Amino acid sequence: MNAFSDPRHVSDSAASVELAASAELEAVLEHAVTAVKAAGAHLLERHDEGARPGDLNEIVRAIDANDDAVLALIQQPLLAARPGSRWVEDELGGGSLPDGEWWVVDTAEGNINHIHGMGEWGVTATLVRDNAPVLTVVHLPLTGDTYTALRGRGALLNGEPLRSSAKTDLRAALVGTGQAKPGEEESALRRMGASVTAMLINALVVRVSVPATMQLIHVASGRMDAFWQFSDVRSGLLSGALLVHEAGGTVTDTRGEPWSLASADFLASAPALHTRVVDVLSDLD
Repeated sequence: MNAFSDPRHVSDSAASVELAASAELEAVLEHAVTAVKAAGAHLLERHDEGARPGDLNEIVRAIDANDDAVLALIQQPLLAARPGSRWVEDELGGGSLPDGEWWVVDTAEGNINHIHGMGEWGVTATLVRDNAPVLTVVHLPLTGDTYTALRGRGALLNGEPLRSSAKTDLRAALVGTGQAKPGEEESALRRMGASVTAMLINALVVRVSVPATMQLIHVASGRMDAFWQFSDVRSGLLSGALLVHEAGGTVTDTRGEPWSLASADFLASAPALHTRVVDVLSDLD
């Protein structure tokens, strides 16, 4: 199933139903923004620019503590905002979900950055209906920026419309990728390394950083031109995927096929660069 089926290809009656559903979801989006901002404010209180965890055990404890603290604030408000919705428990899980509505939330997207005193982190929440994202919120407490998208209604930054990049030449493009999670298979990591080399040859500049959402908001905003990842971690991709799509960008897998939660990998890019990026990544296979 394509997570971003074109609503223009449905009947007039189905389109009317979808429009009514979008209007209903606007209220849900408002509640989600409130919940995510409150959670972000608490995460900001926990942020220490001087934090320097000393070993793996300390890192794991700090990550878990952040997740637990934010989860206690955000879970019930989001579930209450959409009665009947369910909660995805595994932040690092991938693949399709059972039918129905699910909240896919990253309580501390970029948690590893947060606990090391760095700045690229936030809170994300995406409502998924029958495996398609229908609304999302990304809040960055350090800057106060809030990115939102409602399917079919566009993507916004602090209420202002976002547009993806208009670049047409990959040689002028700022592109990026990054590790999805610790402990990935060596084959995936080697493929990522090969893709970085290929893009260093073909693009202008390549960023390799985490988390994915922080690069995807740049793609949605037109500040970056492409992002790819050889992973299917839902929580790291869904928010950014909807934002990029609603900002006019192109979202597929790395072979150019329609992207869904069942896809093994991911690509979001400026529309005019998409075919060229696919060509470069396809040469890795």
